[in-house]
Amino acid sequence: MADDPTADPTARPELAALRREYGDRGLAEADAPPEPWPLWQQWFDEVAAAGVHEPNAMVVASVDPDGAPSSRMVLLKQVTAAGPDEGFAFFTNISSRKGVALAAEPRCALLFPWHPVERQVRIEGTARPLGPAEVAAYFASRPRGAQLGAWASPQSQVVEGRAELDRRYAEVRERFGDGEVPVPPAWGGYRVRPEAFEFWQGRPGRMHDRLRYARTASGWELTRLAP
Repeated sequence: MADDPTADPTARPELAALRREYGDRGLAEADAPPEPWPLWQQWFDEVAAAGVHEPNAMVVASVDPDGAPSSRMVLLKQVTAAGPDEGFAFFTNISSRKGVALAAEPRCALLFPWHPVERQVRIEGTARPLGPAEVAAYFASRPRGAQLGAWASPQSQVVEGRAELDRRYAEVRERFGDGEVPVPPAWGGYRVRPEAFEFWQGRPGRMHDRLRYARTASGWELTRLAP
């Protein structure tokens, strides 16, 4: 059908009309391993191979001490699939809003929003602070600019404007010169030990596949959820 010559090219689409049909690639119980970690690793590898930008980007959702929920995007930096260090690790300012929230209520949720490949993975678990040695080892591997930024930014705190941030960064850069940048006192990390995984695969007609693994005393229990 020809374009409407009277249509406004700058008009915004109606939100209710924004939709896309998903593919026919499914996720069956017969193809799911007994435990969730192999499937998560398979999906992550496929997402990375597909060229998705920052496949390790994940949403961390937490609850503030007053009960208010909040969420933000962080970058996954370590994955351990077994043993006492099992979980997903990320690094941040522990005095930030998420740090204060996780200190008060360590239960949290993660989301990997891999929309370009019509997949999501949702994780529910408990966050525990990483040890000083792990934090120092990772901090030493960061680009110098990011190291200086960790000192300069009072993350989640109110600042007067961009000029204040630029001033703080310049002061930190002058303070450390060309020398080693140590770990800031308020900088650390968390490892989220999963208690549940949900693998979501888009399907036609909004009949999506949702397979959920829940940790039990005897292992992982696999169930299907309605879309």
